[in-house]
This record gives sequence, C-alpha cells and structure tokens, in this order.
Amino acid sequence: MKSTTRQVDGITILDLSGRITLGEGSVQLRDLIRDLVTKGQTKILLNLGDVNYIDSSGIGELVSAFTSVKNQGGELKLLNLTKKVHDLLQITKLYTVFDIKDDEASAVGSFTK
Repeated sequence: MKSTTRQVDGITILDLSGRITLGEGSVQLRDLIRDLVTKGQTKILLNLGDVNYIDSSGIGELVSAFTSVKNQGGELKLLNLTKKVHDLLQITKLYTVFDIKDDEASAVGSFTK
C-alpha cells in the first residue's frame, strides 16, 4: 500500500493506493491514523480510489481507525470507493457504519466545523 497525505480546509486527506491486506498494508494504515490522531488531526478523509483490494484484516483496520478517531471526538470518512471495495462494504454491512462520499468537494464540506 502507498499513501500520500495532504490538507484541505483543515481536513487531512490520505490518498491510498494498492492493497490493504494482512501485514504491511494494514499496519501502515494503523500507524498513519495513530500518528494523525496523536497530532490532533481528527478530521480524516480516506481516499480509496486507487485501492484495488482489501482483505478481512484491512476491513478490520478501517473499523479500528474509524473507532479510534471517533473516540477522540473526530470524524473519519471514506471517499471514491472502487466497485470491489463498495461491494465488500455492502456484504459486510459496514456500508451503513462509514460516511461514504463520491466526490472530494462534498466530502470536505460534510465535516462539522
């Protein structure tokens, strides 16, 4: 998994690409989220547009990231799901848990100020 981080209107956007799987990908995601929360950046948008595969461990990391950000009073949202990832979240019933957006502008605007 590769990631780049950028800021837009006080929102931290993580552009992720590749695979979020058991081992390196999920550990990397966990570390990224932990670092952001530690720095007080609790408005996080995960851009999954270039993520082509997530396994059960990766799903677990998304849920864990969502929970830890929420526990710090923040918000974590998902952006640009691929069909495969979208279907996976539907099957696991997590589609109703996450706030999922299709375009960056509306996603950034949806965070509470």
